[in-house]
Amino acid sequence: MAQYASYIISQITNPLSLILLLAGNVIGMVFGAIPGLNGTMAVMLFMPLTFGMQTGPAIVFLLSLWIGGCSGGFIGSVLLGIPGSPSSVATCFDGHPMAKKGMAGRALAIGMVASCIGTAGSAIAGAFLAQTVADIAFAIGPWEYFGLCFVAITMVLAISKGNMLKGLTSACIGLLFASVGFSPIDAQARFTFDNMYLMGGLGMTTVLIGIFGVAAMVEAHAKGFDPLPEVDTGMIKGIGIKMSDIMENIVNIIRSFLIGLGIGFLPGMGAGLSNLVAYSVAKNNSKHPETFGTGNPEGVWASECSNNASIGGAMIPMAALGIPGDSATALLIGALTIHGLEMGPMVFRNSGDIVYLMFTTVAICALVCFVLQALGMRVFPLILKVPYHFMYPALIVISLISAYVDSSSLYKCGMMIFFCIVGLIMSFGGLPQSPLILAFILGPTLESNMLKAFQNTGTISTFFTRPLSCIFMIIGIACVFSPILKAAFAKIKRNKA
Repeated sequence: MAQYASYIISQITNPLSLILLLAGNVIGMVFGAIPGLNGTMAVMLFMPLTFGMQTGPAIVFLLSLWIGGCSGGFIGSVLLGIPGSPSSVATCFDGHPMAKKGMAGRALAIGMVASCIGTAGSAIAGAFLAQTVADIAFAIGPWEYFGLCFVAITMVLAISKGNMLKGLTSACIGLLFASVGFSPIDAQARFTFDNMYLMGGLGMTTVLIGIFGVAAMVEAHAKGFDPLPEVDTGMIKGIGIKMSDIMENIVNIIRSFLIGLGIGFLPGMGAGLSNLVAYSVAKNNSKHPETFGTGNPEGVWASECSNNASIGGAMIPMAALGIPGDSATALLIGALTIHGLEMGPMVFRNSGDIVYLMFTTVAICALVCFVLQALGMRVFPLILKVPYHFMYPALIVISLISAYVDSSSLYKCGMMIFFCIVGLIMSFGGLPQSPLILAFILGPTLESNMLKAFQNTGTISTFFTRPLSCIFMIIGIACVFSPILKAAFAKIKRNKA
């Protein structure tokens, strides 16, 4: 890596690259903060502008858009309670309650610091571990992917506020929604009802914002608006938190970082999964798990550190294997191909300078985002000063526009209203939304890998024939029966007492 230092420095210090880096981070943060938009969409929209650029500035600009979008996603989650992308879903659970309590500045500061730690740390780790981790990824098959998805869904059931049955019901509904469209192996149409708009499945934007965003706003309007929280931005000193806050959460930070990095390098997983898994693990290991969902800073630390750590992790299979870790890296592979670069095992030999330029750019973008967010942190909470009867209609309109942009069809707007109704019914029945969202995200991956594994033996025992997948399955089953086991142990303890 040292032999590429001169090339990396020349590209980063290029005036054009510096301008593109700053502009990309700003644009990405705006896309990340607005519900329905994200860094991936920013990369998609601005990618054609890079076709006429040289390779170095093009990479810097595209990565800046992506990192800015990932780092800015927590702003909307904290201030509005609407995730800017699937990677910021878990941030809503405690970030928005903190804002409602008047601690918006503290929540933003935690998100800002955690994002910087996760992004910069994962970029450095990815630069050193890319080839090694790529070798490990070669040994992972559909059995391990299915086991990992199974563990992820069962672990997130812990967010179900103690009612495992309702959590399982919610997860099953999510899997049902994920099965709409063509099946991954035999391409049979399922639950399409001969409707051409359902042939391609249900859009992520439509389901996510409909159930989690619009439904929450409609419910809040029906219950009546609480008094607007008073946020005194003048009380925010420095970056909003102290070093002692970081040290108190250092175990949670390291654990969430490793979860994000590990899940990120698995193709098809990424930040949409890691933030929910890290949040669940943080809750299970907390001394006060009952405070999660009411404004516990530990939840924000876990979510934001893990989802940004997935960035560096997702770049590992992209660079070393030519396999996209998520949708953003898939777009980056396409952009790099246009510039004559083919990602894969040979890229370190043929274009090692480009690979390490990418990791360096990600680390620098993390610092740039940190500075920009620190400068704007005292302005962001002013969004809460906007009266709800002005804010909510505007957000609903933005949500409908997001659904239309996602497919250029008004049908998706109607589908978003349908999922808004689904979200309201779930809220009325006490069904948690998190298992549904996670099951919907992981449904296609879960099903495709299950069918691939069944091609060998056709029985469920196939998932217990490989060590890693067997471990995943045992952990998942233990998570399902954990409430029963906890109740049994508690009863034994009471009898002894």
